[in-house]
Amino acid sequence: MNTESLVVGGGCFWCTEAAYELLPGVKAVVSGYTGGDVDNPTYDQVCGGDSGHAEVVRVYFDSEQVSLETLLDYFWKIHDPTTLNRQGADAGTQYRSAIFYADAAQRKAAESSLARANPSWGGKIVTQIAPLGKFYEAEAYHQDYFRNNPHAGYCHAVIKPKIDKLVKAQAAH
Repeated sequence: MNTESLVVGGGCFWCTEAAYELLPGVKAVVSGYTGGDVDNPTYDQVCGGDSGHAEVVRVYFDSEQVSLETLLDYFWKIHDPTTLNRQGADAGTQYRSAIFYADAAQRKAAESSLARANPSWGGKIVTQIAPLGKFYEAEAYHQDYFRNNPHAGYCHAVIKPKIDKLVKAQAAH
């Protein structure tokens, strides 16, 4: 097994985490924060919009089972990359669409993936591609949030319909 990781932000990390957990070859998904200036940020600091951090997930994957390119191409399907600092009702820089690359190869792969995806989004993708700084793991209650809280209001109203749509699309392939 060859484990690698990718850090992306696609709005609420609960949604992004649940979506990536559907992919074969993904070994773990950890919700967290990156991209800001505050050391050891809390959820309240990030939600307040003053930390500069985005809600992100670190996707651990077996590159022998799923490629970085597949993970990046999937990214464009699980959120709206054309809304600046917003996903649905969640607004603020903490919900920005972002790919945080760990090295030059990830940067090149992210830029290529964006170039492939942009025409299908009308050329309007606003996703930030930036170097990965320090990744801060979110508080324990955020990890596997959808799996642990499937009947919570946000999960039932927002995440479940998104996951159902992704499962249906995967079944069609």
